[in-house]
Amino acid sequence: MTHSPPPYFDPLSTDDLTKIICSRFEREPSRSLATELPRFEGSGLYAIYYVSGADALYAPLTGYKIPVYVGQSRSHNSSTGKLVRLKDPLWQRVSHHRQSIAGAANLELEDFGVRLLRLPDVHCDLGENGLRVGYQPVWNGILTGFGSNEQGEKTRKSARSMWDTVHPGRRRTFGSEKHKAEDLREKVQQRITEQIDTYSQLGWNHQ
Repeated sequence: MTHSPPPYFDPLSTDDLTKIICSRFEREPSRSLATELPRFEGSGLYAIYYVSGADALYAPLTGYKIPVYVGQSRSHNSSTGKLVRLKDPLWQRVSHHRQSIAGAANLELEDFGVRLLRLPDVHCDLGENGLRVGYQPVWNGILTGFGSNEQGEKTRKSARSMWDTVHPGRRRTFGSEKHKAEDLREKVQQRITEQIDTYSQLGWNHQ
């Protein structure tokens, strides 16, 4: 006779929901960022991938389902609960990212793809956290500043972001260069090597 307690099961556990959302998200096809997305309404989850090209920094990611950046866009303001005025926050967010990549002097839009999935706000949070923790995207954790919105005059006098240090050219590239581009590139290369080693073993290597 066993004296262990009965098993516990929560069909709506955060971990299980996160796995379901991420699995569903990754079944979506990768769309080229070189072509502007048709306008659509709604909020949701997205991830940007390096899919091809000659850039030595990101070329090792070609063919792997490892994003360089993960994000979300919600229909409600997280601090006030008010509806975002835009009907198409997810489309707008990805469109802004297209402009950032196109503005960088050393990046090409055709080298990048994007996955998107429209979701309720609460599931956006779970999906974004699951993908960011699972993949550790280099533009989220190392080259920070890619997803930030351009601010006012005071911010323009601050140090240049890490992303803009490695990929200068977009309109918001301003301020002193606090970080060394070569040091940042080395950190990115190391992270990408670790990502490929880890996820190749798990079989997560198909776009």
